[in-house]
Amino acid sequence: MTTNWIVEQIDQEITKLEQAKQLLTEVEKKDSRHRPIKAAPAKSASGKRRAMSAEAKARIAAAQKARWAKQKKAASKKTAA
Repeated sequence: MTTNWIVEQIDQEITKLEQAKQLLTEVEKKDSRHRPIKAAPAKSASGKRRAMSAEAKARIAAAQKARWAKQKKAASKKTAA
């Protein structure tokens, strides 16, 4: 074993560790579903977000509740059968 050989082995280990570190830091940047985290939404030219009316919010809530009810009904049919 020469000193040069030992230094080459250490360099190889350092390279492996750097690759592992890079992989780990990339995983941390993703969310729990393993999808990249989206950037913050860009603001409009005026810099303000659009407001949603109470009526629109109510329609969206009703539609979502209907979807949940449909999903729950389908799940209960699967367990009953």
